[in-house]
Amino acid sequence: MVDHLANTEINSQRIAAVENCFGASGQPLAVPGRVLLGEGILTKECRKKPKPRIFFLFNDILVYGSIVINKRKYNSQHIIPLEDVTLETLPDTLQMKNRWMIKTSKKSFVVSAASLTERKEWISHLEECIRHLLTKTGRQPSTEHAAPWIPDKATDICMRCTQTKFSTLTRRHHCRKCGFVVCADCSRQRFLMPRLSPKPLRVCNLCYRQLLAEKKKEVEADHRQPEPIHSAVLGYEPSSGDDSDKSDDDKADQWPADTEFYTSEVSWSSFHS
Repeated sequence: MVDHLANTEINSQRIAAVENCFGASGQPLAVPGRVLLGEGILTKECRKKPKPRIFFLFNDILVYGSIVINKRKYNSQHIIPLEDVTLETLPDTLQMKNRWMIKTSKKSFVVSAASLTERKEWISHLEECIRHLLTKTGRQPSTEHAAPWIPDKATDICMRCTQTKFSTLTRRHHCRKCGFVVCADCSRQRFLMPRLSPKPLRVCNLCYRQLLAEKKKEVEADHRQPEPIHSAVLGYEPSSGDDSDKSDDDKADQWPADTEFYTSEVSWSSFHS
């Protein structure tokens, strides 16, 4: 860890630069003891297609956002507490290489680095931060994770009924419990999952039946047992799949091009020591 950088001038300047890039749309990031460990561009697997995202690794949080002008302006800021993060290495696909999944109780998604070396660096630094935090707090690693959304292009038919074909008129929907791409008829139900959102969320028919059965068992076990307290972490949004497709600039999404990202000898990430 680089705790020796905490409360130093260079660390304060680095964090201030990140805050300036997000501007008024972002949240304050400078708190006592927080250190910016590294930053870089990763490709995030979004609902419609993989897109470049800027990531910042601090010793207690992971921050990412959309790139408007690289190193000058970012938006759609997201903040994830590292205590809640677990990682899973994934195999390459035709579109994305050097992949791994970032899993949390509220949101899970897949990212890829420009090279295998950069992936190893990101995972190594992330795991070290997580171990340090868990040791510090005495918490156990998280075992409950939100399901990652399966990308729209992964299927042309509903993954539940396998009958409905998607088109411009027949929309795709996502079950918030399993992440499957489903049709409207197979996902008419809503269910309250406080871990993900204070509002009832769309779920597929199969997950709805399973959730009802689980709820029934809980009530039968002890109907007087109070609901667990779910603390709200500032800036930590529920699993929403493609978190920023609607607000992103299409031109910004084209940078960097996939071929440049994976074939360039330029390093897209850097870590501080």
